[in-house]
Amino acid sequence: MTKTYAEIPVDDLTEAQAEVELARLAEDIRYHDKLYHQQDAPEISDADYDALRRRNDGIEARFPALIRDDSPNKSVGAAPAAGFAKVTHRLPMLSLSNAFTAEDVADFLGRIRRFLGLEESEAVDVVAEAKIDGLSMSLLYEDGRLVTAATRGDGAVGEDVTANVRTIKGLPETLKGAAPKVIEVRGEVFMRRDDFHALNARLAEAEKAKTFKNPRNAAAGSLRQKDPRITAERPLHFLAYAWGETSEPLGETQWQARERLAGWGFEINEPARLCHGLEDILEFYDRVQGERAELAHDIDGIVYKVDRLDWQERLGFVSRAPRWATAHKFPAEQAETLLREISIQVGRTGALTPVASLEPITVGGVVVSRATLHNEDEIKRKDIREGDHVIIQRAGDVIPQVVSVVLAKRPGDSRPYAFPTTCPCPLATPVVRPEGEAVARCSGGLDCPYQQVRRLMHFVSRDAFDIEGLGVENIQEFWDAGLIKAPADVFRLGNHREAILARERWAEQSVANLLKAIEDRRRIGLDRFIYALGIRQVGQSTARLLARTYGELATWQSAMIQAAQERAAAPEAKKPAEIGEAYADLCDVEGIGMNVADDIGAFFRDPHNRAVVEDLAAELEVEAVAAAAADSPVAGKTVVFTGTLETMTRSEAKARAEALGAKVSGSVSKKTDIVIAGPGAGSKAKKAEELGIETVSEQEWLERIGAGG
Repeated sequence: MTKTYAEIPVDDLTEAQAEVELARLAEDIRYHDKLYHQQDAPEISDADYDALRRRNDGIEARFPALIRDDSPNKSVGAAPAAGFAKVTHRLPMLSLSNAFTAEDVADFLGRIRRFLGLEESEAVDVVAEAKIDGLSMSLLYEDGRLVTAATRGDGAVGEDVTANVRTIKGLPETLKGAAPKVIEVRGEVFMRRDDFHALNARLAEAEKAKTFKNPRNAAAGSLRQKDPRITAERPLHFLAYAWGETSEPLGETQWQARERLAGWGFEINEPARLCHGLEDILEFYDRVQGERAELAHDIDGIVYKVDRLDWQERLGFVSRAPRWATAHKFPAEQAETLLREISIQVGRTGALTPVASLEPITVGGVVVSRATLHNEDEIKRKDIREGDHVIIQRAGDVIPQVVSVVLAKRPGDSRPYAFPTTCPCPLATPVVRPEGEAVARCSGGLDCPYQQVRRLMHFVSRDAFDIEGLGVENIQEFWDAGLIKAPADVFRLGNHREAILARERWAEQSVANLLKAIEDRRRIGLDRFIYALGIRQVGQSTARLLARTYGELATWQSAMIQAAQERAAAPEAKKPAEIGEAYADLCDVEGIGMNVADDIGAFFRDPHNRAVVEDLAAELEVEAVAAAAADSPVAGKTVVFTGTLETMTRSEAKARAEALGAKVSGSVSKKTDIVIAGPGAGSKAKKAEELGIETVSEQEWLERIGAGG
């Protein structure tokens, strides 16, 4: 059987295969980020998610020219839900890189030494803290008083949950003692295990709401209540472990900063230790792992942070994570259960996803009954069959994965699972699987009712139109009743007011609330509009890029139709310039290569899709998006470093430049804007002179970016 690109080791991928894989990984990781960070409903294990991340990182490291602008390493989490006011973080709230083995931790320390140019004899002290499994939170204090509380969201913009956070017992409304005039305290909102079980018991007894799957879901759900009085009834806690903007330093070390946080009245992250070297770090990890079941709350690993704050500042950040910190994850928990049945779900793009129905079992304190099986190849590789006893594992707050089959318990009449060759929808259209792809898809396109319903569900989802009261169940209900068949029908539901009132569970007030929520969404930003269309490979990041590039709906729509027509006229062409101007312009948008451009073109070549866009445009006011403004003197410039740098390592220089919006290249060309030449600069400096490219010294460069001494 021919391997899919997803099965090919990173070192064996061709450049063309790598480009396809990066597009797939970007889409998959965005999808799972949204489920985890925004909807608190993940579908895959931490281990599976981390594997996606590691594969993406490996491909980007081997093919740096293919790094997409919507790379998962350039974003954090998922966009905030539209049900709350938005808060723009003064400093981004980033994620952490992961370590899984002692070797990974040793590599982390080695990278720090190399980046800073340290001698082996110089100690690198590290603060080790338990990694709490909760909801990340930012608390802004001004003159010692709490002003704003916001969730992490997508790292740049979060949800304003100030009223709810004020109800958390033990969280200081006013800081004790002397505090900076401005301090943004960051930490985790969580629920202790005993409180979680007591809350679920109360909810079940009162039959007020569904019970929660685990403490993290309970904390997230409690914090996102629209009525702060409900949040006040929930046993939430807050642990402080970091900070964002501050008007004065918190100390010289991470450990000193922890002590200041505690002095202001915060509960700080425990257990913790100031570690002196790898052996000390790993001893602490092993001890906490052995004691984790005895802790009052869930943890899923240990976080290591460089203790010296001046080193943290020099190390800075790489895309979505700091260089000076990493999370050492605990191994996944496992259990054995019966796989009763394998069913197929059809997504909005026609993707067929197999799902295992399991005999319910408790793993890590959570009862699980379903697991995604990913795709046909995964089932064949592990030889998973209905009726098998299987080993499942759960790492954190997720639906588990099937690790392996217990062959000794396989029934004698067991048969291999036959993946369907037709879609389970009423049309029973053939299933197709493009060469090199792991995902099988229904070939019915928008004629497939399952895809139509799923696209409508996507259209009204949080990151798209976010229409309150029009969730999955109601979309299905209105679809079955013939009230909604296309996206624009959502905005014509007012014409069916009496028909909705006649249905079970609907009354005057609930219908009025729904119709008002729909009217409130008739005005929408172009980026959300593009995302809501459900174009394959066009997630939130890509939608924002397209919106910023083309500005207005009419401009974008016209350009996409032209690009689609150009591609249709030159289906065999391998380079954008050979296809046409509009297509080449689309491919020039950072992060959109020919693979994504072809999917956008396929969408606009379909007359039904073009009619959907036209129909929506007549019902809505789509707001134009202003182009992003340059925020530094070198933003958008392509720079090359050559020769010996005297005040910083090459890695540090590159990181600073990229943080200011510059693009760092390894070679000089006509596209180069600035060459920074140190002692020993050779052929690159000469080529820059021949091409008339500006060449500056390291000190001149530092002065230009505002870092000169």
